[in-house]
Amino acid sequence: MTLTSHQPVTLHQVAEAAGVSVSTASRALNGRAKTYRISERAVENVQREAQRLGFRPSLLARSLQSQRSGLMGVVVPDVSNPFFAAIAREVTLQAETQGMSVLLADSRETTSVETKLVDELRARRVEALVVCPVGTESQHLMDADDAGIPLVVIDRCFPETSMTSVLSDNVGGARRGLQQLLNHGHTEIGCLQGLPGTLPNQQRLTTIRQTMEEAGLTFADSLLAGDNFTEQSGYESTLQLLTSHPEISALFAFSTPNAFGALRAAEELGRSVPDDLSVVTFDDSPFADFMRVPLSTVSQDVERLGRTAAEVILKQLRTGKKPRKRTHTIPVKLIPRHSIAKVQS
Repeated sequence: MTLTSHQPVTLHQVAEAAGVSVSTASRALNGRAKTYRISERAVENVQREAQRLGFRPSLLARSLQSQRSGLMGVVVPDVSNPFFAAIAREVTLQAETQGMSVLLADSRETTSVETKLVDELRARRVEALVVCPVGTESQHLMDADDAGIPLVVIDRCFPETSMTSVLSDNVGGARRGLQQLLNHGHTEIGCLQGLPGTLPNQQRLTTIRQTMEEAGLTFADSLLAGDNFTEQSGYESTLQLLTSHPEISALFAFSTPNAFGALRAAEELGRSVPDDLSVVTFDDSPFADFMRVPLSTVSQDVERLGRTAAEVILKQLRTGKKPRKRTHTIPVKLIPRHSIAKVQS
């Protein structure tokens, strides 16, 4: 039998070479030989001929036959952001250990795009979804969850739903970061928040208010600025805060991009970090340690976030049971660097 290089080998050709029927060849290659009492000798013969001919089974045909696609969908707001890139990488690594492939999608920080991507991934018959939601909209995720698709959301939580969430210890992290500023004598502290309404933002902000109150201080609403976790938001918010409240001696940024924007704005305003302005940020970045002034951060265990989400999903796929535990909280740690100094008297 002569085969040209551009023609895929068919199951019929394998069966003909092995001297068996097409159905026998299919069962021998799909691990169903014992069910149909096909001899080991026949199985070995089929496998040998398939290897010799370079037969590659159709993934589509296999998925239609088994009702499994072997695909996991992962949706993140920005694949260029190191935080989300690290999460996607860890989920992919864990999925690959179980023979699954990952379809990675970038929602471009837009809820409408995220909704469309989730719908498209469902149309591609993904077996599970891991989503880092852009904002507070959850209907498209609830639809997927209600359809029985194993689903985990990262860095968000929707308590009113049955969705499983994996997120960092926002309460403990915000308390540690703020306490670091208080320990250095700062009482006039501004905050650069992320996306209002999201659970991480709410938890961090509430904790800061409570911690300030416990220290006998008041956190005024005018000391809060920002509307997203982006560098541009951090930049504009810092200009606003330091212009309207020049007495501010420290800033707590709710994300590393916020902090990067704050550093740029502080430089434009002639505020030297840390001598004239201390900065701490929730989240960490490979770049935080290599800034002109290395940033003090509340570091999230990003790899563990991704790994935990993948483990929850994979267990559900194995057992067919939805996890009882709805929220998985991952510890954080404070990394003091050089962006915090004692307040100037």
